[in-house]
Amino acid sequence: MPGLLRGVARTAVVAGTATAVSNRVSRRQAERWAQEAPPQQYVEPAPAGAADPIEQLKELGELRDSGVLTDEEFAAQKAKILGS
Repeated sequence: MPGLLRGVARTAVVAGTATAVSNRVSRRQAERWAQEAPPQQYVEPAPAGAADPIEQLKELGELRDSGVLTDEEFAAQKAKILGS
């Protein structure tokens, strides 16, 4: 029985060490990727005079329908395009 407990304890230590090392490697890799990747930024639509307002409204509608924009965000961008 003591041999069985020793084996179980050894397995637990090895598994715990492996988990700790794996987590550390994952964190370091994520930090490296975060440093290498440029930050993602939201890009405002072009001003109303720069492009066809109908096309801009269609694109906004598609973004809203696909779930990228909320109804409130859609309404705010629509107001900017229509100049109201």
